[in-house]
Amino acid sequence: MNAKESDNSLFEKTIKSDKIFSGTLLHVYKDQVLLPDGKQSGREWIDHPGAAAILPVFQNGDVQLVRQYRYPLKQDFLEVPAGKIDSGEDPFVTARRELHEESGVSAGQWVSLGAFHPCIGYTNEVIYLYLAWDLELSANHVDADEFLAPVRVPFYQAVNAVHAGDITDGKSIALLLKAEKWWQQNAPFKISAS
Repeated sequence: MNAKESDNSLFEKTIKSDKIFSGTLLHVYKDQVLLPDGKQSGREWIDHPGAAAILPVFQNGDVQLVRQYRYPLKQDFLEVPAGKIDSGEDPFVTARRELHEESGVSAGQWVSLGAFHPCIGYTNEVIYLYLAWDLELSANHVDADEFLAPVRVPFYQAVNAVHAGDITDGKSIALLLKAEKWWQQNAPFKISAS
């Protein structure tokens, strides 16, 4: 199975697109589309600039997560450091910036673990996933309207938190599970499973 194969018989052609909301981060559109059977339908979707998420791994096997309050769900979440891609910015540049801003960490080694689409039903957002190690600590410099607390935990404790349902953020789940698989196959240094 090739997930990237396209089936043109499923294609929906945009007839009309109206921006119904324009915010600082998001833009909302209401489109009219021509369906494969020739009928018309409406589609509402959110234009998002994309993001980069990073899992920094320390030499002792700890990972740096962040605890952050997320307003739409009115609670705080444990998640991987991440941030939005600025206009025209390369996702790797975003990843390096966000790692420093949110965690106060810089990394000497990086690997891309691909990208994923967190909400394909209503947004074009793409999140690029990175694993980083060979870390150096410095002061974090979060944005003025961003409040978060760095949380350092053992790698496999974070992975187990995904399986236990304690980490529920989609990008964090995707990155932690992909990082676990990558580390099992390519480990630049050993991490204890206990």
